[in-house]
Amino acid sequence: MTPEQYVQQKAAASGSSFYYAFLFLPPARRAAITAFYAFCREVDDVVDEVSDPGIARTKLAWWQSEVAQSFAGQPSHPVMQALMPSVPAYGIQQEQLQDVIRGCQMDLDQTRYLDFTGLQRYCHLVAGVVGQVSARIFGQTQPVTADYANKLGLAFQLTNIIRDVGEDAMRGRIYLPVDELQRFDVKAHEILQRKHSDRFVALMRFQAQRAQAIYDEALALLPDADRRAQKPGLMMASIYRTLLREIEAEDFQVLHQRISLTPVRKLWLAWKVQALGRM
Repeated sequence: MTPEQYVQQKAAASGSSFYYAFLFLPPARRAAITAFYAFCREVDDVVDEVSDPGIARTKLAWWQSEVAQSFAGQPSHPVMQALMPSVPAYGIQQEQLQDVIRGCQMDLDQTRYLDFTGLQRYCHLVAGVVGQVSARIFGQTQPVTADYANKLGLAFQLTNIIRDVGEDAMRGRIYLPVDELQRFDVKAHEILQRKHSDRFVALMRFQAQRAQAIYDEALALLPDADRRAQKPGLMMASIYRTLLREIEAEDFQVLHQRISLTPVRKLWLAWKVQALGRM
């Protein structure tokens, strides 16, 4: 299997909304974003799939070394072998890849966030930086597009947090800020035991309203000059916002199930943005 086949398989197997947006890119940009997305999946999977924190830390440390070695001209992992040819063309920086790894390391050391400010720092590393790298690959020409991409990444991550409350609870993690749990009188043990209540719904409605507002703020930052090039991000925004509305419509039944969109629906939403230019 070639490095290119490896990253393609990694991206397609994830079933992620991101994959559907990649399909509409020209070959060189599609190859770059597929390799970058596969890198993000590799390091994220370390945290989600390795049950022993010590082994997970060792694996992430290996990835830190592999990234440094790759930028020194000696990639050994197929993901880095596939990604490195695109690095000069799209201005991908070693520090950005290291930031993504640092965000994953936070998952090993921190399972609670006292407030939204603390959560935002985490979201920047695991999603905002990803958005900024992606924007460069898609075709950024304006500096403000980086701000749009960072904020859109935050909105995506907040949507993921809302969708995955139950799954995260099973891993002992609660990403909902502690001060907001207190404001809505939702106890941490209730989430860990996955107890659905009116108080929980009120808390989640607040989370969803904030996420929707951040989508609006992000989209308002996107300059017209980059709108066409950034269509893949707009496709993902359409898919993620639709998912968020589905979760809201189902009264935030996220503690015992994973609410998702079908592949056909994701493809339809992506095509609408590509062909009609609207979300």
